[in-house]
Amino acid sequence: MSKKLLLIINEDRFFLSHRTHIALLAREKGWDVTLVTKNTGRRKEIEGMGFKYLELPINPTGMNPKDELRLLKFLMDLFKKNPDAIIHLVGLKNMMWGGLAAKMIKTKGVLFAVSGLGTLFGEEKNEIISKGIQQMLKVGMRRKNAAVIFQNHDDEKLFMDNGIANKCFRFFIKGSGVDLKQYVPGEEKHNDPLKIIFTARMLREKGVEDLVAAAEILRPEYEGKIEFLLCGDLSNNPNALSKEDMESLTDGSYIKWLGHRNDIPELLSQSDIMCFPSFYREGVPKSLIEASACGLPLVTTDSVGCRDTVDNKKNGYLVNPHSPGEIAKALRKLINNPDKRKKMGIKSRQIAVKEYDVNAVAQKHLEIYNLLYVFNKNEK
Repeated sequence: MSKKLLLIINEDRFFLSHRTHIALLAREKGWDVTLVTKNTGRRKEIEGMGFKYLELPINPTGMNPKDELRLLKFLMDLFKKNPDAIIHLVGLKNMMWGGLAAKMIKTKGVLFAVSGLGTLFGEEKNEIISKGIQQMLKVGMRRKNAAVIFQNHDDEKLFMDNGIANKCFRFFIKGSGVDLKQYVPGEEKHNDPLKIIFTARMLREKGVEDLVAAAEILRPEYEGKIEFLLCGDLSNNPNALSKEDMESLTDGSYIKWLGHRNDIPELLSQSDIMCFPSFYREGVPKSLIEASACGLPLVTTDSVGCRDTVDNKKNGYLVNPHSPGEIAKALRKLINNPDKRKKMGIKSRQIAVKEYDVNAVAQKHLEIYNLLYVFNKNEK
């Protein structure tokens, strides 16, 4: 039996930012890797890396029944053609429909990656929708030879308390990892003005407006002494901020929107503080992992996924979601105390080395693939 891996991810750009090292290691160790994903314009880049590529007919943020049934049928047909493949499902929709498809086709060897439950499990969502999704996940995950990876303990508790993943092999991997050779602390900083950075898609749930409100609280005291850098692209998510929104929130000097950038490691290493006030149901935010690797103190929310990156008052501060006043208070402590920034930054880097090394993350995934592969082989 050949060692085939179907890596199913919402969009190809997320493969490049979050899963490339895993796929490269799997291929290096003899796996035949096929990426199944929505093309956002990165297909040639991925095929240039030598990976097979199939386009996934997914609407990542839509809920049109016809689109959802089309995705389910596509996955069923794909699994029929690859009955012995290990299937790695990343993202809520892929876990839900991929789990059901694998159940109906009786495919063996399925890995569910709980990488954040997003807006469907958000604080303002109808509980009926959440419960319905949980029931569908439970059906798909109640099977032999399935494994699940949790990134944070809140998601793990939700799945276990509701009996969703009780039949699966269970693993805990804190995020998708970071290249510790690429993301490194900068040299001794003497920034004037001090740089406070935010890196993410421009989604309301990522706390962009709360960060701007905190910046406005601090403006009378610190304008000219600090600057806020909002680094990230727009999104097609229904809750995304528009270009007009971003232009009205920023002024180009005290609060700057940088848009999409390809030099995130350099920007982080040259910054002084990471502020990420997300209230999105994160896995473990890559923004905070990368900032930790670059030795930045963190200000983030005491919310799902985010709280897993901060040892409060050791490498940063946790604040309540939707709390511009608390954000401003935490930032003020760091702005006024360079020794505290330095000490917390060193602690962030130590945590990153211990918990976020992308090579260790990739190796752990390979061990899970091999476990499922051996289990399949023994079941023959």
